[in-house]
Amino acid sequence: MAPELAGANRGAGLVPVASAGERFTSFDVDAFEVPGGREENWRFTPMKRLRGLHDGSAALDGVAALEVAGAGEGVTVETVGRDDARLGDGGTPADRIAAAAWSAFREATVVTLDGTPEPVTVTVTGPGRGATAASHLQLRTKPHAEATVVLEHRGSGALADNLEVVLADGSRLTLVVTEEWADDAVHVGAQHFSLGRDATLRVTSVALGGDLVRISPTVNYRGPGGDAELVGLGYADAGQHLEQRLLVDHAVPNCTSNVLYKNALQGKQGVPDAHTVWIGDVLIRAAAENTQTFEFNRNLVLTQHARADSVPNLEIETGEIAGAGHASATGRFDDEQLFYLQSRGIPEDVARRLVVRGFFGEILSRITLPELRERLEAAIEAELAVTGA
Repeated sequence: MAPELAGANRGAGLVPVASAGERFTSFDVDAFEVPGGREENWRFTPMKRLRGLHDGSAALDGVAALEVAGAGEGVTVETVGRDDARLGDGGTPADRIAAAAWSAFREATVVTLDGTPEPVTVTVTGPGRGATAASHLQLRTKPHAEATVVLEHRGSGALADNLEVVLADGSRLTLVVTEEWADDAVHVGAQHFSLGRDATLRVTSVALGGDLVRISPTVNYRGPGGDAELVGLGYADAGQHLEQRLLVDHAVPNCTSNVLYKNALQGKQGVPDAHTVWIGDVLIRAAAENTQTFEFNRNLVLTQHARADSVPNLEIETGEIAGAGHASATGRFDDEQLFYLQSRGIPEDVARRLVVRGFFGEILSRITLPELRERLEAAIEAELAVTGA
């Protein structure tokens, strides 16, 4: 039985919370009990909207198309079977949907990066309206390689998947992940980031589309000197559920992590609330001396009928750290900023848009690809125009 389920009373309140260091993992879907929604790991997720991904009723017989563009010199793209020894290097599923995706995929795509002057774009397209699918993608770097990858998610249907990112010693990967799904789509994804000695990871996540998107990134370090930065933004419309559940597991010394996520929400009467969930777990184990870490989540509520849940958690098992902290803030527009802009002749609707653009600017500035950044800025502008925010 998974540790988080131990001692559970199915007819009573929430299941007790276990330490992140005791989190149960397995490649076997049957090792996980079917979640009912009371478990800590699932209590914010609308279970009825998961299309059966959690309880085994989803057929997972659809196909999610995966295309790789920009795979020139220094990039190797392989389609491999389940028996490929490299699969699983990034990490092990920590919930039933991730294990179901592992059990169901037929072939995996492995992209090996040995230094790429141009960005590589990987596009995942859903299986289509009403269909469900599982998929598996692994990104690997060679020692001391530097690469940039854009991973885009589009289309309709329901997708359960695992993304593995395995960084060799001394390598550096810049990764941009976008969730630009159609309105009907459901995406439940597990991201496994594994950093070798002195490896550097920079991830920017942008979630704009989909009916329900739940992403669970896990960062682990295989050697000292690893440096991980995960930043992201989410824009939740009326009825939309966007969820990020993150764990940074510091188990070796002299590593660094920095986490910053921002969400904006706009709801509408008569439909389910726009809902964002951010769970940020950072674990500093006893052996992880000289760790430097900080995590921060900010949520901007634009209208009524919107709800933001934010839970930062920091567990420290050693006193020999360089620094650690976490913070969370949720609020509405800053009236002083609006007053300042309006006092200089800027109309209120324009002033509100400027405030939101400034709110997301810190995240979007991390995207160094001009065309991609401009496209995402335009998509956010289109979201703002819906309510006149």
